[in-house]
Amino acid sequence: MYLPRQLISHLYLQLLRSHHPLSPPVLILVALEPDALCACRILTSLLKRDYIPHKIQPVAGYGDLSRAGEELVRPMQTTNGGSGGVVVCLGVGGLVDLGEILALTNPEDEVEDMGGVEIWVFDARRPWNLGNVFGGQAGMGQAMAEIDANARRRGRGVDKGCITSAYTSKNGGIIVYDDGDIEEELHNEREAYYALLEMPEVDDDDDDASDDGSEDETRTGSKKRKSWSGREDDEDSEGDEPPHQRRRSNSGSSIASIPTRRQKTGINSSNSSRSVTPTTDSPSPAEAKQPSARSLKRRLINLKRRHDAVLQSYYASGTSYSEPISSLIYSLASELGRDDNDLLWLAIVGVSSLELSGRTMTGVGISNTSETGGSAGWGGQRGEHIRQILRDEVHRLNPPDPLESNRDIRGEINGVIPTTARSPTDTSIRLSPEPRFLLVRHWSLYESMLHSPYLAPRLHVWTENGRKRLHKLLAKMGISLTQCHQYYTHMDMELKRVLRSRLLKYAPMYGLDGLVPAEGSGSASAREGWGFVRCWGWKACLSATDVGVIVGAMLEVGPHETLASWDAKRLPRARDDTENSGITGESDLASLLPRFWSAYDALSLTSESPTILLESLPLAQHLHRAILRTGTSLLSKHQIRHLRAFRIAVVKDGPDVKLFTNPGALTKLALWIAEAIRVQEKERGDSVKIGRKRAAGTPLVLAGLDEDRDLYVVVGTGGGGGVVDFAAMSKRQEERKKKKEAKEKKQKERSERRSKRAAERAEREEETGAEDEDSEESESSSESESDDEEDPRGKKHLLRNRFGIAFQEVVQETNARVRIDSFEHCVVEVQKDDLGGFLEALSFRSVVG
Repeated sequence: MYLPRQLISHLYLQLLRSHHPLSPPVLILVALEPDALCACRILTSLLKRDYIPHKIQPVAGYGDLSRAGEELVRPMQTTNGGSGGVVVCLGVGGLVDLGEILALTNPEDEVEDMGGVEIWVFDARRPWNLGNVFGGQAGMGQAMAEIDANARRRGRGVDKGCITSAYTSKNGGIIVYDDGDIEEELHNEREAYYALLEMPEVDDDDDDASDDGSEDETRTGSKKRKSWSGREDDEDSEGDEPPHQRRRSNSGSSIASIPTRRQKTGINSSNSSRSVTPTTDSPSPAEAKQPSARSLKRRLINLKRRHDAVLQSYYASGTSYSEPISSLIYSLASELGRDDNDLLWLAIVGVSSLELSGRTMTGVGISNTSETGGSAGWGGQRGEHIRQILRDEVHRLNPPDPLESNRDIRGEINGVIPTTARSPTDTSIRLSPEPRFLLVRHWSLYESMLHSPYLAPRLHVWTENGRKRLHKLLAKMGISLTQCHQYYTHMDMELKRVLRSRLLKYAPMYGLDGLVPAEGSGSASAREGWGFVRCWGWKACLSATDVGVIVGAMLEVGPHETLASWDAKRLPRARDDTENSGITGESDLASLLPRFWSAYDALSLTSESPTILLESLPLAQHLHRAILRTGTSLLSKHQIRHLRAFRIAVVKDGPDVKLFTNPGALTKLALWIAEAIRVQEKERGDSVKIGRKRAAGTPLVLAGLDEDRDLYVVVGTGGGGGVVDFAAMSKRQEERKKKKEAKEKKQKERSERRSKRAAERAEREEETGAEDEDSEESESSSESESDDEEDPRGKKHLLRNRFGIAFQEVVQETNARVRIDSFEHCVVEVQKDDLGGFLEALSFRSVVG
């Protein structure tokens, strides 16, 4: 089921009304990522204010999610001695069948029974598992012949998976919180899902069977007609249910592509053959025109295949990201009237963190950075719309002080980056014209520019000439090397005042048009590209991007161990139920728990929060120094090879090799390298035209060696509209050629029919001519409409990241020992000896599409 955006507070208010001292605590399953952490902080703040007990359980991957289902969720069911309750998934499980992976349902049961457990799903990853979105209801397996399905669901407050205001939480179920995508974009998938769900069982293999009139085949056909027509259910056919068409990972996660339960029921009277009672003994004309049972079955099979194709196309489009879940839960708090500066700041940090990890509308990959300046964002116009709403919220909750308003306005007009609070008690949030530097308030200007993921690839800082270009840019701006090597807060005040204006003047000379946001016009709230800054009195002044960088480093590097030996100790990990992978299924949760709770404390709403963040600054600086060192080494030594469908690089030696066994750190390195390659190809003019756009760059596969476990961690980056899948280009060209030929053939046949009809009209009498013209016009219009509907999504085609699909295809067709456990399906673990064969098979796959 899914909860529409306009009813976002409906379930929480029901929880609040039904809560009592003996109610079980709310279980919160949280992914180990900054956006989910921020969302968890907002949600727990709401629960604390309403005195609702809760328990937080970090989840590192599908193996941990399955164990949490067995150990924590399953005992909550009333069928297992529990008292029901609510489980909240934050950044967890949106792509898989949660009823199966949390062990809430048994596929062999006739009727699904959630045991009073209600699961709320907040996830920005796409595609959704449609079984969660349109299914997930208790009693979904009940025979639909007894009660009309839509009437029953509407009676329970659910209309074809959509929760209405009449819904009440009684029997439990899986509920997906819709950010607007389901209502706006999944109309076809919704209709196809329910059409398949209400469709009787049909065996596709019998469609091609010949009908030679033999007695055995006649008897078999009669028996099958009774089964699929709904007139009589065959008991033996219950065990012949076709297997679920789904993509399965080695960790036990699954992505269903058709409804997981299909009801055994008859065709509605509107679809079945009509029965006409004859008034005489002579055959009725209606009976004479009745289609045969075989033709009806063929129609049903064709209809089923069309609906299956709709769902398969949705799943095969690749991964993408929608609205951050921290923003969605802040909307919940705002709907409840609980919004304040603390919760707004957490939402801003969560939204800002998506870009740092390369999560875009086209999956994990380099984004189409806006050249107007400021934050590139994760979602194009939609992302900028959300940031604009956040800027409006900042001005609503942080009104200017009348005594300080003149100074604040002058600072904003001059574009000075704020580095201090207004007063010792100032905890307000402000807008700031943030340049695309890294940790500029906590580093020297030179180091901040050198490690900038935006600036470094465009200046080629991994080369000697690139460093000289950076020095020339600083010299043209009138900033000496002595000044720029000082901490930014210690620089000359006059240089800080003129920094933005000089960057606007000289940065375009070096191809850095989007380095700083453009001059704001009109009200300050309408300044596109401006960032967010918050101060905690004299303690600290941090931007939202700074906090996202630090929290990400705490999760990826670890705060409790020294930089030299942070990964020297690895705790023994629990066994995972991977099948035939050859890799011991081990969970990273034991070693990641200290990192999670340190990052969770760093996002605290108390005054201790900035202290923890400032103490963890060296971790973030260490990580980004390692990214620059390793990326420079790979590029300067020409260790990046170009395979058929993507580029490949391997990190297997050097001082930072252990650091990049973490998927998050490896992904950031891959994004840095991919951006550098993209800039190089763009400068050389190695761009390929796709549709009406030109895209530079190719997908990148980066592997990091983990000597302790004798395997490679592999991440595939793509998407962003800035990549070219050479392996799929020829296939798309052939498809376009076939479509063009089919269209020409159709036009030729249409012209022949028109000429034939014109000849026939010439022979007819004059009074029948008008009718022929009308019929021709209607047929012509219907044909043109069908041509226009050939590819309704072609105009909105995005090159999404399909590495997750490609990885699973390779695993199914090769003997490579691979473990797929990460919520990011573009991250896998490959046995060290199998990497070569795995990459060779992968090179023949379509990795973006």
